[in-house]
Amino acid sequence: MPDQDHPLRDRTVLISGASRGIGAAIAVAAAEQGANIVLLAKTSEPHPRLPGTVHTVADAVEAAGGRAAAAVGDVRKEDDVARAVAIAIERFGGIDVCVNNAGAIATDPTEKLGAKRFDLMQDINIRGTFLLTAACVPHLRDSPNPHVLTISPPINLDPRWLGAHPAYTQSKYGMTMLSQGWAAEFADAGIGFNCLWPQTYIATSAVAALLDGDNQLATARSPRIMADAAVAITAQPARRVTGNCFLDADAVSRFAGIDDLSRYGGGDNPTRDLFLD
Repeated sequence: MPDQDHPLRDRTVLISGASRGIGAAIAVAAAEQGANIVLLAKTSEPHPRLPGTVHTVADAVEAAGGRAAAAVGDVRKEDDVARAVAIAIERFGGIDVCVNNAGAIATDPTEKLGAKRFDLMQDINIRGTFLLTAACVPHLRDSPNPHVLTISPPINLDPRWLGAHPAYTQSKYGMTMLSQGWAAEFADAGIGFNCLWPQTYIATSAVAALLDGDNQLATARSPRIMADAAVAITAQPARRVTGNCFLDADAVSRFAGIDDLSRYGGGDNPTRDLFLD
């Protein structure tokens, strides 16, 4: 019988970009419900400027009550993705949830954006999402409640967003289009495909690195709101909850009954995130 209070108990969640930020927060939140967590990330040694490694997050998962397996690798590389999936199968016997969290951002104007940074965004955001999802799908078919959750925005064709940073926008919208397409392609398989995006800035290293990082952090919500939203979405019946683009605030209200968002910080007027009017 499913545990109604802990619907992710003993389910296996594979998360990309899991060494810090939103990915790490999702890992810990799922672990608190007793989930098995496979952490795919490149950071195995401490970064001089960024906190967290795949191993420190594994320790946090275990401390939170879950079981962890670290898969050091690059989501852009097919062999690394295959190895992460193999670790999930060998260690935990299957995959129930795939979280496409790894991402790259560069908002430089087109004339200043180098080809390497352009390629990095396409490779991590689109190629990485495709590789990880495609590798997980055969195993998700065997799960009683399989979900793929992609951290990408609702598609907003307002020129404000199309013109602000076209290359980054295209890469993130590409992730959303893949998710929406897969929701249709795999509808008969009963796999839930949904996107999740923050309503506001989230207090991560990426926000801290902005020109006005300290002030932006003061009006950013904790990554925990994204984690709570992710856990709530992937606990839903996959056949009924699929093909959506959720905002974190809406998801925690609808699925977890959390309407008072003050617990997540950000002050009275948190900064609204990109792609949202």
